[in-house]
Amino acid sequence: MRHHENEPFVVNRDVKAVLVPAGVEVKLRTGSVGYVTQALGGSFTVYVEGNLFRVAGEDADAIGKEAPQKLQLPPDATDADVEKLAWDQMRTCYDPEIPVNIVDLGLIYSCEIAGRPDGTRAVAVRMTLTAPGCGMGEVLVQDVKEKLELIPTVTEPDVELVFDPPWGREMMSEAARLQTGMM
Repeated sequence: MRHHENEPFVVNRDVKAVLVPAGVEVKLRTGSVGYVTQALGGSFTVYVEGNLFRVAGEDADAIGKEAPQKLQLPPDATDADVEKLAWDQMRTCYDPEIPVNIVDLGLIYSCEIAGRPDGTRAVAVRMTLTAPGCGMGEVLVQDVKEKLELIPTVTEPDVELVFDPPWGREMMSEAARLQTGMM
């Protein structure tokens, strides 16, 4: 995906957005002018009228961008294939304020796949936040759910927000610590 950082845009249709970091859903109106501050994982963090907002990838067209590609699995995909794709999908989830994915931030504690008799799969994820009071918590949980629902055969993923054990920067990958200067 091409970087779009600091690229200006004009909203070409009313679009749902989430105010960062409050996590409140708002509507950006047609004709609003702004610029993209982060374009990672298929969603966009945009700056409009002095505020940051997160625009979902499915609404990329409203700011003149392309929506992400549909996911595919081979017909003989195993639970392990689905688990790998689930982790890959979670790596496309970003805190709108930190340009590091939630897996490398150490926010995902577990991801379990369970096949069902009808061929669908259950996915159970346990995750946390960098701070318990983070206003974006429910937004990140919803982002994980939506990204997992894009995986063929996955239905109704269960994403549980937990705070035990509490998150600490030692949970971050080495690359994430380097990128954020938290060595």
